[in-house]
Amino acid sequence: MTTSTAPVLVAGVDTSTQSCKVRVTDAATGRLVRFGQAKHPEGTSVNPEAWWQAFLEAAEQAGGLADVEAIAVGGQQHGMVLLDEHGSVIRDALLWNDTRSAPQAAALIRSLGEAPAEGDEPAGDDENAIEARGKQRWVKAVGSSPVASYTLTKVAWVAENEPENAERIAAICLPHDWLSWRIAGYGPVADGEDAHLDALFTDRSDASGTSYFDAAANEYRTDLLDMVLGRHDVVLPKVLAPAEAAAVKADPAIAGGDVEDGCLIAPGGGDNAMASFGLSMSVGDVSVSLGTSGVAAAIAENPVYDLTGAISGFADCTGHFLPLACTINGSRILDAGRHALGVDYDELAELAFASEPGAGGITLIPYFDGERTPNRPDDTARLEGLTLGNTTRENLARAFVEGLLCSQRDCIELVRALGARIDRILLIGGGAKSAAVRRLAPAVFGMDVTLPATDEYVAIGAARQAAWILAVRDDASAQPPAWEISIEGRESADPTPEVYEAYARRRG
Repeated sequence: MTTSTAPVLVAGVDTSTQSCKVRVTDAATGRLVRFGQAKHPEGTSVNPEAWWQAFLEAAEQAGGLADVEAIAVGGQQHGMVLLDEHGSVIRDALLWNDTRSAPQAAALIRSLGEAPAEGDEPAGDDENAIEARGKQRWVKAVGSSPVASYTLTKVAWVAENEPENAERIAAICLPHDWLSWRIAGYGPVADGEDAHLDALFTDRSDASGTSYFDAAANEYRTDLLDMVLGRHDVVLPKVLAPAEAAAVKADPAIAGGDVEDGCLIAPGGGDNAMASFGLSMSVGDVSVSLGTSGVAAAIAENPVYDLTGAISGFADCTGHFLPLACTINGSRILDAGRHALGVDYDELAELAFASEPGAGGITLIPYFDGERTPNRPDDTARLEGLTLGNTTRENLARAFVEGLLCSQRDCIELVRALGARIDRILLIGGGAKSAAVRRLAPAVFGMDVTLPATDEYVAIGAARQAAWILAVRDDASAQPPAWEISIEGRESADPTPEVYEAYARRRG
């Protein structure tokens, strides 16, 4: 007679911009056991309480978390959550896509750039030299130069525009930090009670997107907070090691109520790092994610410093680094092509396949919404090389697909130029479902492309991290579990370097 042993379960949470997803997972195999999802409100400024309610709803949809032994939260990066001394949220969180702090980002760059040049820094007192010095100094300090997405710029905006709120700040955290803290049972308290702000915790990957954490030295730069707040007596979440469990466990009413020793809480992480972890990426891997935006992210063994500020020098979830380049324009480039030609995705692909590499000499520069990589916020899209002879539906369709892929090739080349090894490219995201993108990507990228199955990789990465801290609890030298990743296929093609060369020449 045989006896069955119930699997050890962990939960991975993805608190993204659009929704909260909860994935209950077999810790040994990575197999999906249960799943729940709930929407977040739209907008770039959101009350964090909506995230909490969405988490509770998603957890309930997933059958509850009473039998879960560890949990981790992956979340949208950069969002600013401000807490007062009672643990209450001071104002709606400003999310990564809230750009009101662009002037503050520019001012922060200028502030560091005003001092005279040293060594090989750009010399001069003109605005271009000051900006270039400022960017270099920020990159050397925290890995990235400030843009409106980053947390510190949002704190600066509050300090300038809502000084009464700035005075109340007792703690600053990120969306995933705040949700993890709530899962531990903490939240707003009455006068005279301890809000346990010191129980806040985070990880290197998410902290590296704040502009006040140096991932290479693994330390906060509180002097940079001084620049915007005039003080640094605020609580910042403790930065846990990659496989270090939080000092507190989940509230049994929320998770682990049926588990004898309770539910451990893992460090969690930023969404891009969690997705990379969910894909089991390692040094030499690059993911190209085609969603609303495009993101090329590489796993690097050492810190990567792009002194132009084009590459974000983030950390990953394993102790390595995650240099990342982001384009504003992603899969919507294909949508623009479909709308212009009056076709669906399959028909767009058929038209593109009927053309030749280079689209008969037509190049699309796809900066429909301006662009971040390269930094051309006021630019617009344009078609170049049109003649009476080559202006066909087939060539136009091909130009839209090649324009999207060349834009991502720009990101790949930026990462490569900084010394990151690129042995494998993984193509993910909604845009990766396009047959045209799949077939043409290896030709434009100049190397084979691996196609992981469409899945919730942020939630998978969070679940994998939760399983890892369970393993480390029993064996301090344990490595992340080796879960199988479903690969739909690999695409190969003869390289077409002339396509990217024409694009780079016309892009300027």
